[in-house]
Order: sequence, then structure tokens, then C-alpha cells
Amino acid sequence: MESTIRVRFAPSPTGPLHIGGVRTALFNYLFAKKNGGTFILRIEDTDQTRYVANAEQYIIDALNWCNIPFDEGPNKNEKFGPYRQSERKDIYKKYADILIKSGQAYYAFDTAEQLDNERKGHEEKGKTFIYNWHNRERGRLVNSLVLTEEEVQNRIENGEKYVVRFKSPQDEILIMNDEIRGEIKIDTNVLDDKILFKSDGMPTYHLANIVDDYLMEISHVIRGEEWLPSMALHVLLYKAFGWDAPKFAHLPLILKPVGKGKLSKRDGDKLGFPVFPLEYKNDKTGDVSRGYKEDGYFADGFINMLALLGWNPGTEQEIFSLDELIESFDLSRVSKSGAKFSPDKTNWFNQQYLQTKSDEELTDLYLPILLNKLNDTSSEIEKSYVKKIVSLIKERAVFVNDFWDLSSFFFIAPTEYDAKASRKNWKPETGSLMAELIKIISSIDDFTIENAQTEIKGWITSKEIGFGKVMQPLRLSLVGKPAGPDLFEIMTLIGKKETISRIENAINTLN
Repeated sequence: MESTIRVRFAPSPTGPLHIGGVRTALFNYLFAKKNGGTFILRIEDTDQTRYVANAEQYIIDALNWCNIPFDEGPNKNEKFGPYRQSERKDIYKKYADILIKSGQAYYAFDTAEQLDNERKGHEEKGKTFIYNWHNRERGRLVNSLVLTEEEVQNRIENGEKYVVRFKSPQDEILIMNDEIRGEIKIDTNVLDDKILFKSDGMPTYHLANIVDDYLMEISHVIRGEEWLPSMALHVLLYKAFGWDAPKFAHLPLILKPVGKGKLSKRDGDKLGFPVFPLEYKNDKTGDVSRGYKEDGYFADGFINMLALLGWNPGTEQEIFSLDELIESFDLSRVSKSGAKFSPDKTNWFNQQYLQTKSDEELTDLYLPILLNKLNDTSSEIEKSYVKKIVSLIKERAVFVNDFWDLSSFFFIAPTEYDAKASRKNWKPETGSLMAELIKIISSIDDFTIENAQTEIKGWITSKEIGFGKVMQPLRLSLVGKPAGPDLFEIMTLIGKKETISRIENAINTLN
């Protein structure tokens, strides 16, 4: 029988959730759901100096908007809770003590000044200072490996500050396996003795992470590439405790659009796209960071785009529903190399998803925008009218926010006309042609698309002139610019009276 799949997303609440973090959460979620497992949210808030009050709620709201909610976490199915590390601090001291008793960790009393002097001394010799087997028992450093038990006890009882360091092994080749990167070998002699427990009574990420993953029965640790250098320590900690390690998978970085370096907020600010799922306000500075939700992106399109950053389904398919992503997802198809972020591709995904939405749904999304633009004329708008317009313009839109620019002329008659199009299409004889056209339109009793098309095209043919000589000035009259949906659709939607009024206004303005 296969073991139960349990994965966790373990962000630090230090600010808004970067899309790299969202993708880590997504891959954990997809892996869990594909394998009938559990997706857990754990808040790693051991670093209280960087804690941001509203960041945890932001993380939860972001996962919910992305439609990848956690199964277990803060205030939800707390089977292995609490899920905030700050509420688990009493647990970690016990495990730090276990390692000290087994001789695999030790107390270190070195002050910041002493360590700084050691670093400077090494730099002067052109070396890098590493606290490990080279120097931990040579007397210059102050720790329980060189002090007597009595001295250690006295220092602790006197309230002297200390940390607990891991005693990394000497002269070993550590062989590890990563689900994405394969076999990894590390010479333990190059590892430093990382701090596991700090003098403020809080564990470091490394100890808390391992203990929590063990106690929460995590089967797979799927996390970002930036944690790859910590993998050796984490595997050694599992060995030190005598526990079976989970399987590890380190996801590739999301790279800048230019392809070099990790995608940052600065890249988004510079190139005009968000790097956070939801808008975020910094309470201290008042700065507001853009979010995909508020910028008008669809959550399902955003998730589809993220899934393909570093994962390849092995087919040509690009559009996936969440259920299809779950069905197709496989860690073996996650790339080792970084995935270049493309703002254009992100917009393409949004456009594809917009086209799949029903006219009814898009109309409901557009109405608040439309009413805001039109202010006090809102009572005159019929939803059925807006829905017809939406069906005509949606193919040219990337966002629902684009609808106003594509459809404003349906609600407000143009008062200005595109200068370039006017010079090109409004000739000296155009005014009299348009006046004749008004008579033709006036004579159409049943003003349907078919009737308008038949009468106007018949009249143009009878005059033996090119269609462009009439249709281009007509579009300019109705829309104000040389773009938009089918002219006869526009005419019949705004109605005969409004069509004539707009042509008259163009004649008076452009002649």
C-alpha cells in the first residue's frame, strides 16, 4: 500500500506573496490532488523582526482567489496544528536538546563581535570564515565542545546569550536524491555548522522546518530552487534524529523576461506588469503594489500560465482547466532550468480565457465599469443591449477593462474624429454622398441588419462608386475612428434615428 501523500506550502508572512510562491503552492496543490493527498498551509513566522501583520491573510486570500485552497492550515482542519511556527516554539527546544544530548549539536556562546573579528581575520588572509570542523574545537571559538560541562551550565544559568549549532559531519560524502534534479553529492567538509536555535528562544528556519515536516507527516517537500543549498543540512538533520526523510523536489526559478536573474517586483514596475496575485498595500509606507486580480486577469488564466512556467505537459496543449492540470501534472516533467516569464504570454492566456466566458458573465463583469464611466445615465442602460455589444467586441479584448475603449461609441456619440482617418477618408465630395446616404437610411422602414445592408449596398452599387468611399466615412461618423465591429451591427444597435444624427454631425464637423 502506498504511503499517504502530504505536502505543504510554508511561506513566511513578510509581505505580499510573489508569483514564484504562488507557483510553489500550485505545484504542491496539483501534486496532492493528483495523488489523492493533502495540501497544507504552514506559516513560518519564526523571524519576528520581518513579520508583517496582514501578510498571513493576504496569503490565504491569494490561494483562495487562485482556487487552490489548503486542506489543513491555520483555523482549518487543524489535525496537526498549530500551523503557525510562532505558536509551536515550545516544541522546538525539546528537539534542539535531543541533538545536544546525542552529540550532534552544541551550544555556542560566541558574541557577534567575536564572530566579526574571526571573519575579518580570515578576509585578511584571503579566506572565507566557515564555522565548522576546521575551527569549532580549536579554542578561538567559544562553544560547549571546548568548554567543560560546568562552564557551559554556569554560562547558561548566568543568562549568557547562546545559540545551538548543528555539528556537521567530517569527511563524508552525502548522497541525496531530488525528484527533479536526480542524484546530488555533497562533501560534508564544505558545510558550515548552521544555527538551529537562537538566543531569543526561537528556532531557525532549518530546525523548525524539519521538526514540523516530521510531526506533520509530510511525504514530499516541493519548494523553490533557492532552498537547494539547505537540502544537505536538512537530510543530515533527518539522519541525526533517526527519521525517514521526505522526498525532495526543488522547482526552477521564475526568471526575468530578459531571461537572466530571478523575477522581481522591480521588473514588474519597470515593464508594467504585476508580480503579486492580489493588490497589496504596505501599511508602513502606504505604497500599493499591483495585483493580477485587480489588473483584470482571470484567476483560471493566471493559474494556467503559472503551471506552464517550469512544467511541460509533454504535448502541444496550452489551455488547461484546473482539473486537466491535476490530471496531467507530474513532477518528472518539471524542468531543472529556470523558466522565463513573459508578460505577453500572460496576456495571451487571459485573452484565451476571456473568449471562453459566456456573454452573460462578461456583461455582468462589464456593467460596473460601464456604469462608472457613464455616471448618472446608468438608469437608461438595458442589460440585453450591453450583452449584444459584448458579443460583438469581446474577440478584440484582452481584458474586460478593454471593453469601454472598444464600445464607448455605442453609448456616447463621437464628438471628435480621428485626424488621420478624416484626412484619408473624408474628401470634398464626401459630404454630399453622406447627405444622400441619410435619405436612403430614412427610407428604410424596418431597420434590420439585412434591410440596411440590402438598401445601402444596392445604392452604392447603383452609383458605381467604390464601397470604401461610403463605408469608411460612415464608420468615421458612427465610431469616430476607423475601427470597430460590423457597421450594420452598429447601425441597427444604436438605431436609425441615432445613425442619422451621427452622420449629420460628421457632415457639419468635417465638411
